[in-house]
Amino acid sequence: MITPPRLPPRLRFLRLLLPVAALAGFLVVVMAAGLLVVGQFVGGGEDGEEATTCEAGTGAPPSADVPQTSAELDAVQRQTAATIIGVAKGMAIPPRGWVVALATAMQESQMGTVGMDVAVDHDSLGVFQQRPSQGWGSPEQVRDPVYATRTFLERLLTVPGWDTMPVTRAAQIVQRSAFPNAYAKWESLANSLVADLAGVTGAIQECVPAAQAGPGPAAALPPGVARTAIEFATAETGKPYVWGATGPSSYDCSGLMLRAYERAGIVLPRVSRDQYKAGAHVAVEQAQPGDLLFWAYDQSDPDTIHHVAMYLGNGQMMEAQQTGVPLGTRQVTWDEGELLPLATRPGTGSDRA
Repeated sequence: MITPPRLPPRLRFLRLLLPVAALAGFLVVVMAAGLLVVGQFVGGGEDGEEATTCEAGTGAPPSADVPQTSAELDAVQRQTAATIIGVAKGMAIPPRGWVVALATAMQESQMGTVGMDVAVDHDSLGVFQQRPSQGWGSPEQVRDPVYATRTFLERLLTVPGWDTMPVTRAAQIVQRSAFPNAYAKWESLANSLVADLAGVTGAIQECVPAAQAGPGPAAALPPGVARTAIEFATAETGKPYVWGATGPSSYDCSGLMLRAYERAGIVLPRVSRDQYKAGAHVAVEQAQPGDLLFWAYDQSDPDTIHHVAMYLGNGQMMEAQQTGVPLGTRQVTWDEGELLPLATRPGTGSDRA
């Protein structure tokens, strides 16, 4: 079973600090605080599941006030990280999975320093704050970092396409947190831990420069909207992802699409959910270079769209993925998790290539 949403550690501690006599007042405070937190993390959603680090309007910028390197952690945290990596290696899980686990452990327990032996939210315990009452194991088992890591990774492996998802999305599917964006802020730290403790670099670097991802299709296209949009988007390869950015030095996912099609003479809406409606729909299997691809938490509901990318042809796409991953191209398959079955073809008329 999957752990239901729960408050992040910084809010869970409040419950321990408040006396029972103040419970009624505390509930009022938590409700008010919850509205503020949800307002930060969710745009257009109510339960937090729709949030992502992808773009303005459907997510929230990650906090910069967090450790970015393993050198900033204490001995307990580094030992916990080493245990997680050791278990993952023993299970023959690729480094991508190590990063997902490390980012999750940092968010849930501050890497084994919060809530290990005493539950701070319901009966959540251990490195991953797993709940015995929800089928994660006995209290003794979930307190064991080796057991907890193995259980987390076993469930991660059941998620279709987990190894091609943004880290925060993969962690969210396993954990079902009310604040899915929170995992994203730990990705730089997780990468640093993997590099420092295991000598592996680039574990979450999915996007690669366009020149390394296969032949670029734009040069083979006739002049027109698609070619212009693709040339603009791919020319931004290597620039940083920044939530809410629309160029020219950085972009989020829909910000890149906005500017690429603006260069081609087509005005798109600002966010991906609206961009989905900004043109004719075609089956993704019939997508042509320049068409927009979309990902949603519910593939039957376009209102849950949280990411957009540009199809380049030859099984390649261009995207601004998430914090810590520079703009670039990567492979896409039509059975990829959360990919909508329809692509959008912005613009109409004979000039649309």
